[in-house]
Amino acid sequence: MPSSFRILRQLLNRIDDPATGIVQQIFHVEIPAQRREQARRAAAVLGDAVFERFPFAGSTAPVTTDPAELILNRTWRPALAITGAEGLPTVADAGNVMRPLSTLKVSLRLPPTCNAHKAAHKLKEILESDPPYGARVSFEYDWAGQGWHAPPMVPWLEAAVDAASKNHFNGKPAMHMGEGGTIPFMGMLGEKFPQAQFLITGVLGPGANAHGPNEFLHVPTAKRLTACVAEVIARHYQESGK
Repeated sequence: MPSSFRILRQLLNRIDDPATGIVQQIFHVEIPAQRREQARRAAAVLGDAVFERFPFAGSTAPVTTDPAELILNRTWRPALAITGAEGLPTVADAGNVMRPLSTLKVSLRLPPTCNAHKAAHKLKEILESDPPYGARVSFEYDWAGQGWHAPPMVPWLEAAVDAASKNHFNGKPAMHMGEGGTIPFMGMLGEKFPQAQFLITGVLGPGANAHGPNEFLHVPTAKRLTACVAEVIARHYQESGK
């Protein structure tokens, strides 16, 4: 008799390759050339810090040591994670018996330009169609959060951001890198004002731990960033008068 967990394993294999973690191509999008180049430039600056900042256990290694590919994995490629499970007893209580069911909670991170609602419906179709051994399989998604892809910067804004960075960060140019999450408010603004330019800031100075219990503000970095924003706003005022 097939175990419910074996069936789950087979269903998960429909979503991504268990050996590589590469998700089905249907959930991928074309990565813009500009974003690839920005990832390459950011990787040249960050180097191995892209993965060395994570506390790997023992001899565990990242999926690749190419910083540019890791940046793209985090921002422009889908990834599957198992975030919860039910139907599995604790190790102390586990017995050599068949269980009636297994339940998993999954999270499928999507590229920013992938339609989240269509992807959710496709995921349901993949998991529920033609179930192994004719088992009863059901999938319901809590929510489908749409990512956001900022429009390319107009020349004056890109130049202003770069100049401000060089002025306040010891001559270093501005770098661009996406984030593997979503801020729904930005998607709403982008839809409402599709031609608008955006300058979104956040402070993650040395040693910062965003959203953690010991989250803090690195004051020197905050001061430099504030100066950069002020300079860009001043440049915007100059451009608006032209």
